Amino acid sequence: MIDESDPVALKALQDDIYREKVLRARALTPTQRLDDALELSDGMFHWMHAGAMHQLHTTDEAEGWKEVERRLKVLRYVHGYGYYRNEPPAA
Repeated sequence: MIDESDPVALKALQDDIYREKVLRARALTPTQRLDDALELSDGMFHWMHAGAMHQLHTTDEAEGWKEVERRLKVLRYVHGYGYYRNEPPAA
């Protein structure tokens, strides 16, 4: 067990976890990486659906998916017109 009040020990644990994740990722084949990416994407769609249903206060799954689609359209729109960017604007 690690003492969470010890910042040096906590940093060492974080570094070990990160190093393990990097080594595991580097050992994957391209097919495994694609499988992991698709699994992550699928999982995120389900989280988006659950969040939309919660915010709409509904149990209707079709209504939840319709809201997810609406939100993705908004994201595509703002990204397509340059209103949203992944990097800061050039100086």
